[in-house]
Amino acid sequence: QVQLFESGGGLVQAGGSLRLSCAASEDTFSTFDTAWFRQAPGKEREFVAGIRRSGGIRYYADSVTGRFTISVESAENTMYLQMNSLKAADTGVYYCAARRNSGRNYYSQSAYNYWGQGTQVTVSS
Repeated sequence: QVQLFESGGGLVQAGGSLRLSCAASEDTFSTFDTAWFRQAPGKEREFVAGIRRSGGIRYYADSVTGRFTISVESAENTMYLQMNSLKAADTGVYYCAARRNSGRNYYSQSAYNYWGQGTQVTVSS
């Protein structure tokens, strides 16, 4: 069973930065493709960034490209999301997720088998 635990959320002013962490069971990030999703109030959960289990390929939503960076520190069994130049539109609950199968639908939440509990990010304008 894969377990995922997010942390690092909080309240930040627009233009600021936050780094989210997703701690996981050993070998999760070498075994599964993983990603960050977010859900704003009243909206559907949306893809933010993903990374292949090999660590070599990363994907980003257009809305965060150039501002967010996804990375994995294998020795720590932790995935990170560095978020810079934050905007009010980035507000939401951020989730990390893992999936067994690779494929083109990395942006679809239905493709992921395991989820964390989420961490709240609030950006004040």
